[in-house]
Amino acid sequence: MKKSSFDWRFKDVSPIDTAFKTEIMNQGYSETFAELLWNRNIHTIEALSKLLRTTIDDLHDPFLMHDMTKAVERIQMAVMEGQPILVYGDYDADGITSTSIMLETLQMIGADVHYVLPNRFVHGYGPNKELFAEKINEGIQLIITVDNGVAGNEAIDFANSQNVDVIVTDHHELPPVLPDAYCIVHPRHPDGQYPFGELAGAGVAFKLATALLEEVPLEMLDLVTIGTVADLVSMTGENRTLVKLGLQAIKQTQRLGLLELLKVSSVALQKIDETSIGFSIAPRLNAIGRLGDPNPAVELMTTFDTERAHELAEKLDQINNERKQIVQTTTAEATALIDPADSIHLIAAKGWNPGVLGIVAGNILKQTGHPAIVLSIDDNGVAKGSGRSSEALDLFGMLTTMRSEFTHFGGHAAAVGLTMPVENIPALQKRMNDYISAEQIDLTKAAALLIDESLKVSAVELKFVEELKKLAPFGTDNPAPHFLIEGVISSFKRIGSDQQHVKFSLKKEATQLDVIGFGFGANDEEIQQPDTKFVGDLEINEWNGQKKVQLRLIDFASDGLQVIDRRAKYTWDQKIESGEILYLAFQQKSQQFFTQELQQTVTLYDETISWSDYDQLAVLDCPDQKELLKEVLKKGAFERVYLYLYSPDEAYLNGLPSREQFAKLYQFFRKQPRVDIRFKLKVVSNYLRIPEKRLVFMIHVFSELKFVTINDGVLQMVEAPQTRSFEESKIYQKRIARIESEEFLVMNDIQTIRNWLKS
Repeated sequence: MKKSSFDWRFKDVSPIDTAFKTEIMNQGYSETFAELLWNRNIHTIEALSKLLRTTIDDLHDPFLMHDMTKAVERIQMAVMEGQPILVYGDYDADGITSTSIMLETLQMIGADVHYVLPNRFVHGYGPNKELFAEKINEGIQLIITVDNGVAGNEAIDFANSQNVDVIVTDHHELPPVLPDAYCIVHPRHPDGQYPFGELAGAGVAFKLATALLEEVPLEMLDLVTIGTVADLVSMTGENRTLVKLGLQAIKQTQRLGLLELLKVSSVALQKIDETSIGFSIAPRLNAIGRLGDPNPAVELMTTFDTERAHELAEKLDQINNERKQIVQTTTAEATALIDPADSIHLIAAKGWNPGVLGIVAGNILKQTGHPAIVLSIDDNGVAKGSGRSSEALDLFGMLTTMRSEFTHFGGHAAAVGLTMPVENIPALQKRMNDYISAEQIDLTKAAALLIDESLKVSAVELKFVEELKKLAPFGTDNPAPHFLIEGVISSFKRIGSDQQHVKFSLKKEATQLDVIGFGFGANDEEIQQPDTKFVGDLEINEWNGQKKVQLRLIDFASDGLQVIDRRAKYTWDQKIESGEILYLAFQQKSQQFFTQELQQTVTLYDETISWSDYDQLAVLDCPDQKELLKEVLKKGAFERVYLYLYSPDEAYLNGLPSREQFAKLYQFFRKQPRVDIRFKLKVVSNYLRIPEKRLVFMIHVFSELKFVTINDGVLQMVEAPQTRSFEESKIYQKRIARIESEEFLVMNDIQTIRNWLKS
């Protein structure tokens, strides 16, 4: 069997109301779409209409947010008095777009405005006292933070001491002690009345822009959309409204930097959606802050210079490619340092870029299923990095009990950032292992994957997939619908520069569905099992004006025994999925053909093998009788069997000698009664025109029947041997059985063998 990577969960829903289904179908929608709506708790036509209708009027009054009036009045005063204003942002995509929104807004109302994004390697996250001091010395008289600030107590206290007011606009978790800022604009502030608390930093900046401009700045909807999607905030309520409106705005955008960024990202302007933002635009904006100075990204988003926009977009694309390479290299290096005995992988080394360690930790979590913390050690013996965790463990909660090990620490259940002395690493590793053991936390529990429906291939129509788009934009708390689909696999192939992806079709009766699996290339053998079930998202693939539905694969699983075909490949060093593997050989002479490493692990077949110790079986050579393979499978509880079925003497291909060949060989030995077959075998083979391997077999039969003797490689014909038929030879009879075994196990298609093994 192949277990799913995720914990598949189906929604517990009641049967669809007939009247509702009829009403939805009367509106022109498909029955499948009606059932999906019902499963998503949309039970009235009014609820559907509300979901589909998105207008500016759905946006909330910005002045309901805490301190909004106070912030607007202070900014207006600064503009009137000509006070230089600093917009202080963050180095990620949300911070970049937040800064761009606030910069453009202040420029529109005539402010003397400047901006700065901290360098994560120099200034760290959030308000930095030294950077504040630098800008105040340059003449700044008002600071507005965007996408940060609620935890910047020290820097804000310093600004206050310099008689510089700080307006904090933020959306992150409110700490127990808020900074002594001039005002704090935050959608979840306990003293505020804002009805939606899940805005991104760009969303909060957009609300302040709306309040300052006294109208919704439609030209900034593109920026707020990118920031909202990139920050993975809840895609519900006002966020969904902003993104839905913003995606339409992007298709008409005149923002030069964004247009150039779309070009280098190979994203067609009219086809942009939340997915292309999340996988193409956001990574390029995030990459520049991961590797160095993020400030050019704000220039890209706000420039009116076409050449500069092109130059900066190319720069961000190049930096993103560098980031990918750094992540790949660091992931490989970190993976090599994993100790499988640890419950949580705490990995540290010198020279790693701290800006990518969160991604690396996420990669290790995905590869191993265990939470990971990856740290870079500097020359001062300080280790700094990030951690990622699964549903099974509240990483922030666990590490909160170990705060004494850290100099800086923060985050949430699934992700943390921390700094610690390198000498504390062994103690932290032990404490984490002890914690997992004491709390009896099962880290093997997979992350949940909520499946909306199980669909037949015939139900997957173009109309239905186009209807699904009406539920978009998708994201956190409003995931794209996931579907479970079964079918017979055809046209399977691996694609991509490194064969890292797969493409195939699922057929059921007269219909078929294309499937694309990004990153599933290494799973090609498991995917092609006949009873595999697939979970994925439905999308439309358009090529040369033709639209086709395809399933984008998320996960797969199969029940029962998996039979993996590796016959005729003999790639002994090809990776076998981890588990307790029995490398089984039926013939001693097969071992000389295995790699030296494999020879150390091979077990020769006998009745004393402890079959229950293994969950996977690699059958390295072909048994003398095919039924023996079935007997082995009955003895163990194997989830997967790999069939190599090597044949050292190729009995089936060489076949049985004819009577004429036996007679010819017998007459030869009568004429040449003494032959050193160690050196003359090839000569005899060529002379008699009998293949070498067949000739060796015939000599063994003659030896068993006592027609010849062999001593030290020298064959001697026996004088006046007893008359016997070669069919009396056990070696001959074994050859017949072996030919039958090889004919069935080696020459048949794998599906025939699977069916036989499972019967």
